Amino acid sequence: MTVAIDTPVPDFTAPATGGDFSLKAHRGQKVVIYFYPKDNTPGCTTEGMNFRDNYAQFQAAGAQIVGVSRDSLRSHENFQRKLELPFPLISDGDEAVCQLFGVIKLKKLYGKEHLGIERSTFLIDEEGVLRKVWRSVRVPDHVAEVLSAVQAL
Repeated sequence: MTVAIDTPVPDFTAPATGGDFSLKAHRGQKVVIYFYPKDNTPGCTTEGMNFRDNYAQFQAAGAQIVGVSRDSLRSHENFQRKLELPFPLISDGDEAVCQLFGVIKLKKLYGKEHLGIERSTFLIDEEGVLRKVWRSVRVPDHVAEVLSAVQAL
């Protein structure tokens, strides 16, 4: 089962920087979950920095941000420290969270096909209901669009 707009997102707990992340623990606040392919790659670095640079505005709007990729906790800790990211990064090595949100897609890189994370963002309201989805995200201007949606919710 994957999540759908205007339906409750099933609770999940996953290993993250700073300790396990549980969706249920964030009831009462909006949650922005963004999925990205890999730590320390150009697009993922830019996206993380954009969320970091707007973090205070997300907090002022009552939202928590969390990033998700299949990288290890150690990789995430280094990436988080290097970019000074003020929000947790979930390590989804078993792809359980990725499967819940339906972000694993067949991708092509240098003519070869492989399964990878489709850059995607999900906005969950204070009651745990999925309100907005962005798939096949292009990094420029994306964070501003997500912030506008959070502020409008």
